[in-house]
Amino acid sequence: MKGIVKFVVRRLLFGVLTLFVVSVAVFVLTQALSDPAQAILGREAQPASILAKQQELGLDRPLLTQYWEWISGLLTGDPGVSFTNGVPVMDVLGDRLWNSLFLMTVSAAISIPLSIAVGTYAAARRDRTFDSTTSGTSLVLASMPDFVLGLLLVVLLATNVWRVLPAVTRIRPGEPPWSDLDGLVLPVLTLTLVVVPYVSRVMRASMIEVLESDYVEMARLKGLPERSVLWRHALPNAIGPTLQVIAFNIAYLAGGVILIEYLFNYPGIGGALRDAVTDRNVPVVQFVAMFISGIWVVVNLLADVGTVLVTPRLRTQLT
Repeated sequence: MKGIVKFVVRRLLFGVLTLFVVSVAVFVLTQALSDPAQAILGREAQPASILAKQQELGLDRPLLTQYWEWISGLLTGDPGVSFTNGVPVMDVLGDRLWNSLFLMTVSAAISIPLSIAVGTYAAARRDRTFDSTTSGTSLVLASMPDFVLGLLLVVLLATNVWRVLPAVTRIRPGEPPWSDLDGLVLPVLTLTLVVVPYVSRVMRASMIEVLESDYVEMARLKGLPERSVLWRHALPNAIGPTLQVIAFNIAYLAGGVILIEYLFNYPGIGGALRDAVTDRNVPVVQFVAMFISGIWVVVNLLADVGTVLVTPRLRTQLT
């Protein structure tokens, strides 16, 4: 038990270090954007006006001072104010942040169990019709960029072929994302079809390896039903290697959701990031970058811990 606790602590410290390095990179890269004061005032602004605006925004202070104030505010839940309108960043991103989290959570809640089920059943029906069909379909879906897949679904289900779903979401400001369930179908379906091919293929390979192991063969020789062998003995041992791929795809949703939001006019952080980059709104860009990085670190930490807990060999090595 102490070994597992030490492992978790090490992973936490490594995650904190990773976020620190990312914060430095984000801060340095956002400094490479053109002068926000110039972008706000326009090209015809006089140097004196630009200098006054820089002082107002705090851009005239040393970079180390700016970084310290930004990172300390981020840690205390105050990532600063928007350069374009002076509104706190959390007020600018409030609803959009929760909308994106909702879209990511729903997509993950559908795609991950579906991927595990498809991969497990394909392994149990190896080289049969279901396995061949899902393998071919997964290859096709995996080869398509997510925006191409989204456009294809729009063509098939919202415009030229079957007009059964709206092409874009119709969520008004202040409304929860579930207020337009029909509009959520295409974004969720797109993200689900992006994730399922990768996770299901890894799950299939892991399950095939476990099904050929000695302890699974012993369970069969004891006369256990094949369903019990598959779901109670093989699946728990095959899920460990798949957790890393699951974590990678959930983390991908944090970044990939930006493009899908833009494609379906979904009011999430994607639109806010696009506007912030156009307006050189540095605090918003910095917060969105750190938000996505934080999700990456957290899901990978959980995957590492989960892999140890569900894999007897690794768990034994740490105890």
